[in-house]
Amino acid sequence: MDSVTHIALGACVGEAFFGRGFGKKAMLWGALAQSVPDIDFVGAFWLSTDENLLAHRGFTHSVLFALLISPVLALVAEKIHRPQHIRFSKWLIFFLTEVLLHLLLDGFNNYGVGWLEPFNHHRFSFNAIYVADPLFSIWTGIAIVMLFSLHSYHPRRRFWWRFGVFLPFLYLGWCTVNKIKINNDVKDILRQQHIAYTRYFTTPAPFTNLLWYVVAGNDTGYHVGFRSVLDTKKQIDFSYFHRNDSLLQPVADHEEVQRLIRFSQQFYTAELWSDTLVFNDLRFGQMMGWRNPKGKFVFHYMLNHPEDNTLVVQRGRFSGWNENVLKEYIKKIGGK
Repeated sequence: MDSVTHIALGACVGEAFFGRGFGKKAMLWGALAQSVPDIDFVGAFWLSTDENLLAHRGFTHSVLFALLISPVLALVAEKIHRPQHIRFSKWLIFFLTEVLLHLLLDGFNNYGVGWLEPFNHHRFSFNAIYVADPLFSIWTGIAIVMLFSLHSYHPRRRFWWRFGVFLPFLYLGWCTVNKIKINNDVKDILRQQHIAYTRYFTTPAPFTNLLWYVVAGNDTGYHVGFRSVLDTKKQIDFSYFHRNDSLLQPVADHEEVQRLIRFSQQFYTAELWSDTLVFNDLRFGQMMGWRNPKGKFVFHYMLNHPEDNTLVVQRGRFSGWNENVLKEYIKKIGGK
């Protein structure tokens, strides 16, 4: 989830834990607790781009980190609010809930989370919701505005924290149902279209849970396409991309390349753009790929021009968008 959503949801959970009279202070603690795992952003100041890709949502998003940081936060909060007579155990459960909730929610999009770091480097990602989905975030945003506008003992505060917590999770449940439906459709379509694959994934297109980006293939290459939840035809117009591992052979032993391959979870291709060797991570989609099936992938890393690799995850995501493009996008979401 995006940072603003984490903060708003954390504040609502804080209100839920401590209730009337202490709510606004608890909201601030909740917002802080939900932000703590994202302290890994400071790594960008000294790590190279490829190192930072794995550092982000790494150790600070692990269960071990949650178990270590929660008692520290609980001790600080209990000391600051000692006259309030809130037990340390309650603070501990509160902070542990907040941090673990952050870790869980981040696992629902496609970046991947290192829940088992440092013991296991596997990245968990359910690919069920786009990283910034307005229909997930809007409910917590409304709830926060209302909770901060009401006094600490107002009887409607309970309604608003429930509004800000339960509605996003109901939406997340709906997203999960869509994910299951799309996966079932994709497996049927791959079989009907006689497409061989050893791995595949589906993930929502930007800002919606109705249109899904699909990648399926093997170590030779990948078929890439889109499917809407509202599509009635059991068909996907796939485009094929060769993986081109041979292009990486001269640099295959470089740590930079090994980290990129690990981060991509094997969903990658290599390309030559003139004299530039490019590594594409297919998981993050294409620049208007639903409109231009051969469009560039938004994650493209210049292997022989590392200085050009800032903001590599979402490079050019909305380049070229205008009113007409938006209308076409909405039409694509509507299915066929």
